[in-house]
Amino acid sequence: MGYAWSTRRRYERSLRDRVRLLDEAGEAAVAAALAAERDRIARELHDIVSHNVSLMIIQAGAARQVVTGAPQDATEALLAVESSGREAMSELRALLGVLSAGDDGEDDLTPQPGMGRLEELVDRVAFAGLPVDLTVEGQPRPLPPGIDLTAYRVIQEALTNALKHASGARAEVHVRYTDRHLRLEVLNTGPSVLTGQAVPPSAPAETGRGLLGLRERVAAFGGHLDARRRLGGGFRVRARIPL
Repeated sequence: MGYAWSTRRRYERSLRDRVRLLDEAGEAAVAAALAAERDRIARELHDIVSHNVSLMIIQAGAARQVVTGAPQDATEALLAVESSGREAMSELRALLGVLSAGDDGEDDLTPQPGMGRLEELVDRVAFAGLPVDLTVEGQPRPLPPGIDLTAYRVIQEALTNALKHASGARAEVHVRYTDRHLRLEVLNTGPSVLTGQAVPPSAPAETGRGLLGLRERVAAFGGHLDARRRLGGGFRVRARIPL
């Protein structure tokens, strides 16, 4: 009887230990999932706010400079500010709608941007003062939503950085669809030590939050992103995403 009682006690302790370990593992999994979701939301907010607010600041500055001498140009710049603000609000509503989906049964959410809106993005950036040449190779086709949004954000972030940090520059966007990959490249001109021009201290660093977020986005789909300064001046961002 004593042996049976001792065996039962050991068995009960083993069960309690297992329950405790399962509880701890479950808490760790929940914490990891929450951290990953916070990071995802932070990246999305950064992309939305950084791009649209940068455009608004530049366009508002342009309007201020020409408001007395060229009121029509000032009006166009202010209309562009309004458009950028509406774009930001639309994307923020879409993000908040995704976060709250299911609370009221509403599924009519504004779609997130994708490669189908690439020309619109290029036009907005060009109007803000950064001439952009867009080249698309291969046959464009519908992409999975996650890849579609990620590819758009890569180009958006690269152009936004060029617009903010490379005054007077030009940019090139190359998109290539292949059977197995989507390849993206964004180049912009800029100052270079080779030409005797100092690189501005505000130039985008390879470890900036935006670029780190892009690397994480691309890596989530098994892709690779490379961002670095060009020897001849400016910046280059390349991404390869498996389809």
